[in-house]
Amino acid sequence: MAAAPPILALQQIRLVLGSSELLSGAELSLTPGEKVALVGRNGSGKSTLLKIASGTITPDGGRRFLQPGATLRYLPQEPDLSGFANVLSYVEAGLGDGDAHYRAAYLLDALGLRGDADPTKLSGGEARRAALARVLAPEPDILLLDEPTNHLDLPAIEWLEAELVSMRSAMVIISHDRRFLSDLTAATVWLDRGVTRRLNRGFGFFEDWRDQVVEEEETARHKLDRQIVREEHWLTYGVTARRKRNVRRLAGLHNLRQERRDLKRAVGDVKISVSEGDVSGRLVAETDKVSKSYGKPIVRELTTRVIRGDRLGIVGANGAGKTTLIKLLLGEVPPDEGSVRLGSKLDIAMLDQRRAALDPDSSLKEAITGGGSDMLTINGEPKHFMGYLKDFLFGPEQAGTAVGKLSGGERGRLALARALALPSNLLILDEPTNDLDFETLDLLQEMLDDYPGTVILVSHDRDFLDRVATSVLVAEGDGRWTEYAGGYSDMVAVRGYGVVAPAAAAKAEKSDKPASPAPAAPAPQSKQKLTFKQKHALDTLPKEMAKLEAEIKALNATLGDANLYARDPKKFQQASDALGKAQTALSTAEDQWLELEALREEIEG
Repeated sequence: MAAAPPILALQQIRLVLGSSELLSGAELSLTPGEKVALVGRNGSGKSTLLKIASGTITPDGGRRFLQPGATLRYLPQEPDLSGFANVLSYVEAGLGDGDAHYRAAYLLDALGLRGDADPTKLSGGEARRAALARVLAPEPDILLLDEPTNHLDLPAIEWLEAELVSMRSAMVIISHDRRFLSDLTAATVWLDRGVTRRLNRGFGFFEDWRDQVVEEEETARHKLDRQIVREEHWLTYGVTARRKRNVRRLAGLHNLRQERRDLKRAVGDVKISVSEGDVSGRLVAETDKVSKSYGKPIVRELTTRVIRGDRLGIVGANGAGKTTLIKLLLGEVPPDEGSVRLGSKLDIAMLDQRRAALDPDSSLKEAITGGGSDMLTINGEPKHFMGYLKDFLFGPEQAGTAVGKLSGGERGRLALARALALPSNLLILDEPTNDLDFETLDLLQEMLDDYPGTVILVSHDRDFLDRVATSVLVAEGDGRWTEYAGGYSDMVAVRGYGVVAPAAAAKAEKSDKPASPAPAAPAPQSKQKLTFKQKHALDTLPKEMAKLEAEIKALNATLGDANLYARDPKKFQQASDALGKAQTALSTAEDQWLELEALREEIEG
């Protein structure tokens, strides 16, 4: 069966910005109804390529094809609502001849917006929702969506995901929300150093494929110049090779989540009464039947404890009171009822949604050191500021670069670096994943894995919550909050549905039914067991991986000898080949162990 002809195609696209070539032969094709993820590092040119696809920008070279008669709508990151009397007229302006006008009002209602609202008075999140309604209303043949989930809360993200699944439009989607892309897309286009590669599978398969491409490329080029390849690989991909969760971190997360489950079972709803000496250095915060209202209930009779080492995720719709809850936990605002007890010797570092204030005229070095010593104290150990910034994917040549000249993604990384560099044992992160690319998200996850203190995290990123949180505190509506052990997916599995908007929660409470139906219970199955071979592999693979890691370390040390190739080409070749085989074997062993560990968890419930 012949493939369908493209409805939109970009061929050999070139674009020069200043003295550098941003795009050098990029390509993109879209068939009717196809949903494609467009991914790449921040600054790689994804948004620019989408603007070229929309016809907003004319490239310096290449060809753009749009099927005659096809309708196309483009969602920019920063929509312009000026010149419209109200929100409804802005949305209706996106409709074409023959489009159903009722969809404009329907979408505004679904997104929680009023049609008679003044566009100039909308918040950033409200403006994004209005722009979404405008591009979705005509149900076009082609949708080009640039970060459609930015500044949306969880109910809006999950509503949007369901709406896009139901639409027949072909789509190209740029997003840093892994779960959103995995659920929606059937193909992935990777924009890397000006050119594109295509994977005819959804985003869920992308990262393993990307890692394989990187390893093959590095192995092929390793013989030419080892040091240049290593430096270029680090600068380009950063933490790609560190993406996979290793045995220690995965086991640690499982243990912490089990501790939360045990604590919930032991405590129940009974007030905890422990002597100060027993909890000194371990208790971070404890609330006992805390309530707070600002005209409406924000928190109602909340009893919970935050223990040193917890990774507590706080999730809820916009307006649920997440910021107020954090202030209550930190003792910054007094409760109307109940009591809050804080642990001793708390050193708090905070990253808010607006990021830490960064002076655009200061240098990267000044921003991270405060203009003082070149040495920082990270996790109790001294570290040179440039070595620390290298962990956040900054090169030595950027030390003197003014903050104002950094890209948005780079400023996000710098704000994270500064927050994590502050001496602290309690880290408050408010929407830390906004505007970060996948590599930086992986880096942040690893930094949090290594962080010895406690983390309180507010996020709408479901995948990030699954990777980091040991428990989540969820807004149930009307000021009620419930804590669930595990990440976001664990919460959904127990609760039966995800986060809902306050209005939906209120309706659910009135009807004594959940706002979204719980999935049907699966049919009973016979008890599954691991085979002897699987049990043996689960026991022996960690030792095998440790052995391979030691072998890789030794081979890298051998190849680190700059004179080895000139002195002994045969030994260099043997070491290079052995390194490639060891890296492949380690990757295979890690994948096998993770699959078996997931199977074991499923069997044990």
